[in-house]
Amino acid sequence: MAVTGCSQCIKYMLFFFNFVFWLAGGVILGVALWLRHDNQTSTLLMIQFENQQAPNTFYISVYILIAVGVLMMFVGFLGCYGAIQESQCLLGTFFTCLVILFACEVAAGIWGFMNRETISKELINFYDSAYVKGVDPVDSPTKQAAVKVLQLFHSTLDCCGKGDDAALFTRGALCPDAKPVDPLISTSCHMKLKDLFTEKQYVIGLAALVIAVIMIFEMIFTMVLCCAIRNTPAY
Repeated sequence: MAVTGCSQCIKYMLFFFNFVFWLAGGVILGVALWLRHDNQTSTLLMIQFENQQAPNTFYISVYILIAVGVLMMFVGFLGCYGAIQESQCLLGTFFTCLVILFACEVAAGIWGFMNRETISKELINFYDSAYVKGVDPVDSPTKQAAVKVLQLFHSTLDCCGKGDDAALFTRGALCPDAKPVDPLISTSCHMKLKDLFTEKQYVIGLAALVIAVIMIFEMIFTMVLCCAIRNTPAY
């Protein structure tokens, strides 16, 4: 233990923030796994219609989150060990990893903001393609497949129809639990899909904001501690 006074305080503060960072990585990993195996999203994204899979852009984002969570846990451990050992090499490596992670998080945040409605729009278009076939008055194998897709959407989201017409609402078998037809109180599947992914985007955005703040403090403390170690006579 070579650093003393304020530098020693910064050392333990850095250790604390790194421990929080490590825990945050575990939380992000847990949230990502929850998003991956969430019943609603899993059911909707496993749907196939006319040999086409539902859009999987959401899963790509989730897999990125899983990788980020694992990387954060590794970097957090590296920072904790480097702070306790007062190793400039480990702290320098930790600082470099933090800068790269922070830059990736900012880039991902900008991309996510610009494409925040892409996932819901892709699923809405997928739903609409099944909707057109499902309300076709001519019975066919394609229509029967479309009806099954619509029923799965409706039962999963507790919705029925697009909300802009009443054609589908006249077919009670397609609505969840065959509820009475009432366009005024029926819930649009378009709105349900938007709300479903908007809620998950808020969770991801809040987690990213908290992590970004922690990373900024960690970078500051790491630089201060490295300077203190370098100026310590023992080193």
